[in-house]
Amino acid sequence: MGIIFDIIGMLSFTIPFLGEFSDVVWAPISGFLLAKMYKGRVGKIGGIISFLEELFPLTDIIPTFTLTWIYYYVIKKEN
Repeated sequence: MGIIFDIIGMLSFTIPFLGEFSDVVWAPISGFLLAKMYKGRVGKIGGIISFLEELFPLTDIIPTFTLTWIYYYVIKKEN
């Protein structure tokens, strides 16, 4: 699901000018989805980062959902 959500977030690059407006709509949705996918502190911090990443221009290239998955299931598991 995270990869699909990252792709949705990157779709704004395909629509000139209209793409940045879609980011304003997608930013709170992506923050909410990420917070629901990962419980606890990771979800809350990830949701905030995802919201801000989608809100600021030219940062859509960052795959926030995928990076959160890697942190949650690979890095955090090692600790």
